[in-house]
Amino acid sequence: MKLFVTSLLAALLAVPAVSSFAAGEATPAQGAASAPAAAAPAKVAKPDLVKGEASFTAVCASCHGADGNSGTPVNPKLAQQHPEYLVKQLQEFKAGKRKNPVMQGFAAALSDADMKNIAYWATSKKAKTGFAKDKELVALGERIYRGGVQDRQIAACAGCHSPTGAGIPSQYPRLSGQHADYTAAQLTAFRDGGRTNSLPMSQVAAKLNDREIRALADYIAGLR
Repeated sequence: MKLFVTSLLAALLAVPAVSSFAAGEATPAQGAASAPAAAAPAKVAKPDLVKGEASFTAVCASCHGADGNSGTPVNPKLAQQHPEYLVKQLQEFKAGKRKNPVMQGFAAALSDADMKNIAYWATSKKAKTGFAKDKELVALGERIYRGGVQDRQIAACAGCHSPTGAGIPSQYPRLSGQHADYTAAQLTAFRDGGRTNSLPMSQVAAKLNDREIRALADYIAGLR
C-alpha cells in the first residue's frame, strides 16, 4: 500500500511538467536556443588610401597641391590635417553649412566614403613648414596666441589648437605652418559672419581687429 501511494504521488507531480511540455512551453535551454542571435556590431569600413590618393589627385590637387601642401597662399594646406576635421568640413561644404561655391561644387560630388578616403590620405602626408614674415607683428601674434587678451576676454588660441599649433584630433584643426593669407581670411570671415560653422571661433574672432588678425595669421604661419 505504501508503495502504491508513493507511485501515485510521483505520477501526479509529473503531470504539470508533461502538460507544460505538451502545450509548447520552452524549457530554459530551449528558450536560449530559440532566442534570436544578438546582432553583431557593425563593422566600420577602413579608409582606402589608394582610392583616397586617386580622388585627391583628380579633385583636390590642382588647388591644394599634389601632396596636400598648397603652393597658393589663399588655398589651405591639407597635409597632416586631422582627418575627422577634413571630413567635417567637406560634409558642411556639401550641405551648404560652410559657404564656398567652388568647394560646395566639388564636395557635392563626393560620397561620405570618398571624403573619408581623401581625408585619411591627406593626413598621411607630411606638412611643409612655413615662416612668419612680419617682424613687427609677430610678437603681438605670439602674445595673443599663447596668452589671449585678458582685459577683452579673448581666449588664447593655444588652449584649443595646442602650443605648437598641432591642434587636438577630432576637435580642433592643426594650424601650424598654415598660409597666413588663408588664416587671416578665415578669421575675418568668422568675425564678419561670412563663415558660421563654428560658434567658438565666431565668438573669438568677433573681438579681434584687423591688425590682431594679421599678427595671429603671420605667427601661425611660422609655428612649429
